[in-house]
Formats: sequence, structure tokens, C-alpha cells
Amino acid sequence: MNLLDGKLVSAKIKEDIKIEAAQFTAQAGRKPHLVAILVGNDGGSETYVASKMRNCELVGFESTNIRYDVDITEAELIEKINEINQDPTIDGLIVQLPLPKHIDPDKITEAIDHRKDVDGFHPINLGRMQRNLPCFIPATPYGIMLMLEYYGIETAGKKAVVVGRSNIVGSPMSILLARNSQPGNCTVTLTHSRTANLKEEVLSGDIVVAAIGRKNFVTAEMVKEGAIVIDVGINREDSTETKSGFKLYGDVDFEAVAKKASWITPVPGGVGLMTIVGLLKNTLEAAKGAIYAK
Repeated sequence: MNLLDGKLVSAKIKEDIKIEAAQFTAQAGRKPHLVAILVGNDGGSETYVASKMRNCELVGFESTNIRYDVDITEAELIEKINEINQDPTIDGLIVQLPLPKHIDPDKITEAIDHRKDVDGFHPINLGRMQRNLPCFIPATPYGIMLMLEYYGIETAGKKAVVVGRSNIVGSPMSILLARNSQPGNCTVTLTHSRTANLKEEVLSGDIVVAAIGRKNFVTAEMVKEGAIVIDVGINREDSTETKSGFKLYGDVDFEAVAKKASWITPVPGGVGLMTIVGLLKNTLEAAKGAIYAK
């Protein structure tokens, strides 16, 4: 078993981003600027946004965290998004999910200027990704592809099974793995909770991407010998064993599956760190006008 080490890979890529960000700052007279909007006090969201802001500082970006109480109206939030869309000093905008039930996440996503959509969720970016055109790729799938590229994992001709069909990870991951690129050129099966014979489908995968949001869902009996296993799950449970008061578990039963896998990502220390890298790279590309000309 070999470890797909998100800590190692993310640190290396962030060093490269830091150099490029310094060059941009010297030429443009300002730093790449990411704005994150956080609504309410969800514990997971607080942690994620704090990590994103901290990493921006580490690579030489400017970051702004805008916080709202849970009772902000949808119209008020969209008004703020429109204001940010018009600000030329802001390169990237993310609105942290989940949002309160009275706010439609699809409306919020579509309100963000696709040229600042560094989370890669806007329909224009998703559509361009499907057509293999330049776009902002959703940060988690982007990070996974960067990890596969870093380790030189051969994907062409492999059978890839993606477990989970969300628009954030599962669906875009299936598209990226099937594209005519490296990494890519896989034959992809997209599975989910309603898939018949799910165990048999996953067992056929040379590459398994688990993104279903259930602790230890993928067991050793579902993975064939030598498979490459990518665990996207981050499931929080209260714990008295840690200083934080909670413990993180993946969607994969790591201890058991690691004995069969040729490569595997840990949780924590795997895909989560690469998601940050995907976001940072998208923000830098937005600042430089590398995807959409300014």
C-alpha cells in the first residue's frame, strides 16, 4: 500500500502558488484576492472557511471573510454578491455551503459571476468542463486530479467507479476521469445509493472514488486487490479522544481497505488538503485572467 499524501502534495503545490502569487503582486501592484461569505455558525463551515483564509495568507493572497447571521434574507445575500461581482479588486468569491433552508443554494451559485466562481459550481463552468473547455474546475475534483498527476498515477484505460453523484464532487469527478486528458481516459461508472448491485460495481473498479458522505461506507469486501482508492468523505463525530472534541472519518474503512489497495488517501490528510489547493489555484488563475480574459 502506498499513501496518496495530501499533506505532502499540497505543501509542494502551495510553494509553487506562492511564487506565482508574488510575481503577480509585483506586476499588478496588488495581491490575488479571495472573498468568502459565511452565513450562520455551522461548526464544519467555520473550520473550512478558517482554513481557506489561513492558506490564502500562507501563499500571499489577500482574503476577506464576510459573515452574516442565519436570518439574512436571500435577496440581501444576492445584493452583496452583485456588489462583489462588480469589484475589480476581488478575483474570487465563494459562498460556504450549507446555507440556511430559506436560501436557495442554486440561486446563490448562479448569482456569482462565473469569472469569479473559484469553487467551480456555476453552470457555465460546469458546462465548459463537460466540453473540455477552459474553466474553473470544482475545487475538490480539481485537487484530486492534481494529486493523481503529482504521483504519476496511470489512469488511461482503467475502470473508474465513483460512489456518489453530487454536483460538488461525484458528477464532476466522473466527467474529469472520462475526459481525453492525463489524468483521464478512464471508463467511468457513476454509482449512488440507489445503484443495484453496488458492491459488485465498486469491486470492478481499478480506481474507486468514494464521495457518498457515509462513515466507512466502502469496506474491504467492496474493493479489489491493487485498486487505487480516493476517499473524499469527511464525517465528523464527537470524541473525547481529541482536543477539538471531534474526530474525522472517511467514506472508506481505511484500516481494512488499505491492506488491499495499491494507493489510498487518508482522512484527514488526503483530499481535504487538496481541495484547498484547487481553490487557491482557481483564485490565482482568476487574478491572472488565465481562464477568462479581464
